Amino acid sequence: MVGSKSDGMTKSSPKAESKAMGVQEGELLWTPSAAQVEDANLTRFAKWLRRERALEFDGYEAMWHWSITELEDFWQAIWDYFGIQASAPHTCVLGKRTMPGAEWFPGARLNYAQHVLRNERPGADALLFTSETTPLTGMPWETFAGQVRILATRLREFGVRPGDRVVALMPNIPQTMIAMLATTAIGAIWACCSPDFGSRGVIDRIQQLSPKVLFCADGYRYGGRAFDRKKELAEIIAALEGLEHVVLLPYLNPEDRAGPWDGALLWSGLLEHAAIAKETFEFEQVPFGHPLWVLFSSGTTGLPKAIVQSHGGILLEQLKLQHFHMDYRAGQRAFFFTTSGWMMWNFLASMPLSEVCPVMYDGNPAYPAPDVLWKVAQDSRASFFGASPAYVEVMVKAGIVPRERFDLSHLRAVMPAGSPVSPECTAWFYRNVKQDLLVATGSGGTDCCTGFVGGVPTQPVYAGEIQGRSLGVAAHTFNEKGESVIDEVGELVLTEPMPSMPIYFWGDHDGSRYRDSYFDVYPGVWRHGDFFRINGRGGCFVLGRSDATLNRLGVRIGTAEIYRALAQIEEIEDSLVVNLDLPGGKFFMPLFVKLMAGLELDVELERRVCEQLRREYTARHVPDRVIQAPGIPMTLTRKKMEVPVRRILMGTPLEQAANRNTMANPDALNFFVDYAKTQKDYSLAAKPEFAGGQGESQSLEKSDGR
Repeated sequence: MVGSKSDGMTKSSPKAESKAMGVQEGELLWTPSAAQVEDANLTRFAKWLRRERALEFDGYEAMWHWSITELEDFWQAIWDYFGIQASAPHTCVLGKRTMPGAEWFPGARLNYAQHVLRNERPGADALLFTSETTPLTGMPWETFAGQVRILATRLREFGVRPGDRVVALMPNIPQTMIAMLATTAIGAIWACCSPDFGSRGVIDRIQQLSPKVLFCADGYRYGGRAFDRKKELAEIIAALEGLEHVVLLPYLNPEDRAGPWDGALLWSGLLEHAAIAKETFEFEQVPFGHPLWVLFSSGTTGLPKAIVQSHGGILLEQLKLQHFHMDYRAGQRAFFFTTSGWMMWNFLASMPLSEVCPVMYDGNPAYPAPDVLWKVAQDSRASFFGASPAYVEVMVKAGIVPRERFDLSHLRAVMPAGSPVSPECTAWFYRNVKQDLLVATGSGGTDCCTGFVGGVPTQPVYAGEIQGRSLGVAAHTFNEKGESVIDEVGELVLTEPMPSMPIYFWGDHDGSRYRDSYFDVYPGVWRHGDFFRINGRGGCFVLGRSDATLNRLGVRIGTAEIYRALAQIEEIEDSLVVNLDLPGGKFFMPLFVKLMAGLELDVELERRVCEQLRREYTARHVPDRVIQAPGIPMTLTRKKMEVPVRRILMGTPLEQAANRNTMANPDALNFFVDYAKTQKDYSLAAKPEFAGGQGESQSLEKSDGR
């Protein structure tokens, strides 16, 4: 078995109650029972390795170490264990092991979509869908797979060939998933934006790809309102040179047949075609490294990076991730709240690889009530549920206890992901959802479309701690000297290649932007851009973006620590903190807070903020000034724009500091531009009675013992 040896516990043992004032980092919250360990997919894999490869591991850490030191053996085992179907064999596992440029499974020819549709099960649902206006509804495999085959055939009739680009501006609905699989089934390259993106943001992304076909919906619904997007669609279509076909789904108004472009085809008309038997449909057989889809970075400065990932890389990574770190089981249902423009949608759409039925929800996660997602989890009888830590904060502030409102007896695991997860967030699930539950906290990136660290179903769960590094992911913490360290905060790096790493960025012909993005600091080593810590038992902590570093008196502070403390103050809706390096070794660290509606920042609230940070962390965490802002700038994927704000405050022109078209709330930057104009000398802006201190090293040393 690959379970933990840390405490010898053999039954589920959650802490029923945490300390009244909160939970301590590292506090034991749950331990899998002996039966749960025995039943885990990880344990099955360990038994297979013992039987087929004569390999024996003394715990999960030993298996992980083998998986990153014997890369060829590990990934060949993944290939064999999951029965990958290839029309041509590979000559080796790794043709080249260098980064960037690793060459995986040369010679092999396969297809990602084929591995999804090989799990077609007559009489079963391929997916479940619900929205603000649609009750939970199943789509049978016969309908789902049949539409994929018809749509793929029609695309071929349009002249779409392997390597051509097919893009979409569609919500998180079944048709989007059908279009993705039809595209990839014929070897064309898929890319998608959520319809709530502004037209400029969409153009900045998909114009790079020169697509041949565009799938689009006429609009979307959110929070009880309908948003017509035909005007924006016309702007987008006009900007896409070489576009040959537009396929319109009248999602808002099913009876409306007026397209945004002369010659637009209707989705329903495209599917008016005789059924195509699965025995006669031919999936395009492409090389392992053939482009599958393009994911886009946030694009906080300049054009978003168009990240190209491969058929074989995503196939292997998703199978490994879903089985061993999410512990998916055939026939079960899994629900993750996402939009079609976030990489988690690609996770959701890949669930059928593991014979799991994805649950799709389109709409506002807090409409008509803040607990709507838990109702979806109940009604779908989901075994797995995923959402962001920000959603947990909504639950806390609304006083919602899901276990008191919903039947969650089918729920086996949850995955909070998308931002750093605090100890309180981890403990919240055990207090408020279910005591016997795997909280499989994960963290990774759009760049590789997988988790670098995540759940380990055979290991205990500790508060605020990600259970372990994922199999096949050589994740380490590097200090400033490029040395691997334990129990220290440093840079998250990957020292070995992974199959799902980008094969390239679209349009980056000499590879310079790719190299500069990941390999500019440590040649040959992937630097991800997150602060990271690994403790002695292999537990992991992702502490926020390292390029948003708060460095005070030589001590680096992750912004996640600041936000964690502020989440406990009810008056604060959101916040953003930056640190400005000033001449003469000085600095200025302002904290911007957005307060709940109708509230104004006063001296008492400012004092409470600073005392909270000093009490929970150190005097170094205390800002030099607390400033009320009308909004916190966010990317379209809801990430705080700390780096652009810092650049604006240091005098960088707005157009160079940020790309408004990639923002969820572009007007939020105006406040920071105006604030920067009013400040002649930041060193005079601090309020010493609150500050962590302009050079107050003596008091800092006394405050935290350092």
